[in-house]
Amino acid sequence: MKGVILAGGSGSRMRPLTRITNKHLLPIYDRPMVTYAIEAFVKAGISEIMLVTGGTHAGEFLRLLGNGEDFGVGRLLYSYQDRPGGIAEALGLAEKFVGNDKLAVILADNIFGSSIGGVVENFTRQPGGARIVLVGLGEPDHLSNLGVARFEGDKIVEIQEKPDVAPSSYAVTGLYFYDPTVFEIISNLTPSERGELEITDVNNYFVNAGSMEYDILDGYWGDAGESIDAYFEVNDYVRSNGANK
Repeated sequence: MKGVILAGGSGSRMRPLTRITNKHLLPIYDRPMVTYAIEAFVKAGISEIMLVTGGTHAGEFLRLLGNGEDFGVGRLLYSYQDRPGGIAEALGLAEKFVGNDKLAVILADNIFGSSIGGVVENFTRQPGGARIVLVGLGEPDHLSNLGVARFEGDKIVEIQEKPDVAPSSYAVTGLYFYDPTVFEIISNLTPSERGELEITDVNNYFVNAGSMEYDILDGYWGDAGESIDAYFEVNDYVRSNGANK
């Protein structure tokens, strides 16, 4: 299984912290944010990784990570997204790297308290399709800013993006798993009103095809790029508890 780390975006919700750097290079406790995503993959047995980034600070990732050897990566490649085209478009840049393999995708501002190894094992055994990781949240205002799963029984029938009224308390984290057909799906997407290719549209394709599975996270999850307040909340958690345990 290949790993893809998405570390692009303008970081507008994190300004002024991101006026001089990419948000994924900001520190979480005692090291740069992006290194937690690398650690999550390496600890789960994924050692071939592509990092996709963009903007004016892309070269700083190469200075920080080099060939990945210091971080336990067997092979680290880079790709550059030259315009803000959305998460799905950024993922599409990894097509040649992934080839015919399955892939795991993580947004580099997502921090997990526990190892993702169990989810990786579950998708390894899954014949194909896609898999997402859900987290139960009790705050309606928070759910309204995320993708939220709608269920019929225990089956996901839709993922609603930033719903006014959440159909459940289960939000979609920034950790996704796909078979290589995902790239054909991305190539046929229509841009959203924001002019971007949306990862929720990709996930709903697999939902509608009946090939979406899921795991419910048992442990901490934080999106350090959601806001400055969320960034400091994640910092506080990691300082006290660590990550990827």
